[in-house]
Amino acid sequence: MTVSSKKRVWIVVAVGILAAVAAGAIYVHHLRSPLPPIAGASASAPPDLMSLLPPGAPVVAYIDVAALRRLQNSPLAAMLGLVGPDPKEDRDYREFVAGTGFDYTRDLDRAAIALWPTALLTPHGGLGTNQALAVADGRFDQAQIEAYALRTGKLTMRGTQKIYVVPGNPATSFSFLSATRILLTTGETLSILASVRSAKENDAMRARIKRVAGAPIFAAARTDMLPPTFYDSFKNAPQLGTLARSVRGLTLAGQPQGDRIDMALDAECDSLPHAAELATLIDTFRMFGAVVLSDPKTRGQMTKEQAAFLATLESQVKVRHQDHWVRMTLAVTPEMLGVTNSTHAELR
Repeated sequence: MTVSSKKRVWIVVAVGILAAVAAGAIYVHHLRSPLPPIAGASASAPPDLMSLLPPGAPVVAYIDVAALRRLQNSPLAAMLGLVGPDPKEDRDYREFVAGTGFDYTRDLDRAAIALWPTALLTPHGGLGTNQALAVADGRFDQAQIEAYALRTGKLTMRGTQKIYVVPGNPATSFSFLSATRILLTTGETLSILASVRSAKENDAMRARIKRVAGAPIFAAARTDMLPPTFYDSFKNAPQLGTLARSVRGLTLAGQPQGDRIDMALDAECDSLPHAAELATLIDTFRMFGAVVLSDPKTRGQMTKEQAAFLATLESQVKVRHQDHWVRMTLAVTPEMLGVTNSTHAELR
């Protein structure tokens, strides 16, 4: 072999090594980078309603009803009850609309919700029932709503703020913040919120909300503060228990696309290995579900609609992981919800 040919060989080898190193670096960078933003839900500042929620809430959600209502010709919008009154709605709701003049299909525009599940509250000696708070924008007949509430409820004052408490299981309290904005709570009265409002906002929670705040439907939850009793059901499955404990938070985003809503659920794990293991486990469960659905006896115990929904769910859910995130995506179609063109015509 001549000197020049030897040089050519070494040049080829060197180029090959550099290419392999570059490919490896790109692969590692890919694994160590967070998942890209969910389509249609790019990171952005949260809607102004979110700033009115108590900062320490472990679960928050937001829905832009006005944006979804624009899907006037979509059977999916009909299924969500956003294109007009449903003739099948129950008598209590019809009476509520008649008494208050408020119909969410027509008058609700946006809502932000904070939740404190019982499992998070009772271990700390706090509230004993699920606590929820919502701030909603829309068109309200304040005088008619207040009169309706006083039929069975009562008016209390906190400073100059009027608080209406309506009995029930649980009770509901509400207060008008303006002519177009209302604050509601369930489980307890508004006065008890002073304790939960004092909680500090969690930086990780703020980042989760920002990841999905561009979507008309989104939610975020922190799971790093669940009580030990929550994991008791995993005592006989230590691997599942470890993976459950590894999940630090969840984010959900929904983006309408024609007649469907593209849903994405992200689980934030404490490490890349746990994220990879969780993604593999979810895929295993999905394949197991396909085997179960292939059993005629099992399918015979379901309605046609249930079997079709589960079959679509099993075949359409996509799972991927990157860095410490695991993402499940699904396109929710009218067919999955049992909505057909004829159903849509009936609802309209």
